Amino acid sequence: MKTHLSVNLNKVALVRNTRHLGIPSVTRAASLCLQAGAAGITVHPRPDARHIRAQDVLDLAELLQAWPDREFNVEGNPFHNLMDCVRNLHQRGLPVHQVTFVPDSEGQFTSDHGWVFPDDGARLQPLIADAHALGLRVSLFMDADPSAMAAAKAVGADRIELYTEPFAAAWGTAEQGAQLARFAAAAQAALDVGLGVNAGHDLNRANLAAFAQQVPGLQEVSIGHALIADALELGYDATVKAYLACLGH
Repeated sequence: MKTHLSVNLNKVALVRNTRHLGIPSVTRAASLCLQAGAAGITVHPRPDARHIRAQDVLDLAELLQAWPDREFNVEGNPFHNLMDCVRNLHQRGLPVHQVTFVPDSEGQFTSDHGWVFPDDGARLQPLIADAHALGLRVSLFMDADPSAMAAAKAVGADRIELYTEPFAAAWGTAEQGAQLARFAAAAQAALDVGLGVNAGHDLNRANLAAFAQQVPGLQEVSIGHALIADALELGYDATVKAYLACLGH
């Protein structure tokens, strides 16, 4: 099984939002990444619209109609604006395949932790059911805690997305092996209860290959910041192909 690459375009939108010229184009970036072989596009529309805006979500969904073999993953906090975004797409008959529930606060700089069980379970369960009613796959952003995976499955999640910043921070240090083992154990625990496994946050060309090789059942990685930074130097085509090579494509 090859791991799919979903490109997060938030940072493209962040640069665009510093001026009123519409460049760089989020949809153009998506087209170039898809042409280069990316399996999907990810966006994280936050309530303050600091990067991806509601119109971007619509524009990208319309674009993805021409790519029926690729996926659109919309992530965010389901208690903020996420569900409104995906309901709007569903009502318009536009493609969205996966929602990734992330427990970030409204003003949070970036996602930095996963859901906590049993604390978050009761309030997540009805929102997961709502997403399923729209025909969507649900992934929960989770820390690499093997003991939490059964609870994530019990509330109805289809997949988990492992929050990989601790692994990335340990890369090149004496803790690298221990972190890889920790993430491999969490992924195996998810697989054992019937969950699919995604991952993301601070994965890059240096650390991605080792992670993908040693974490079992890895179905998808969502990569934004490092990939877009690389694309500034290499271009979208070469960058996406380099990340696909890290994944063994």
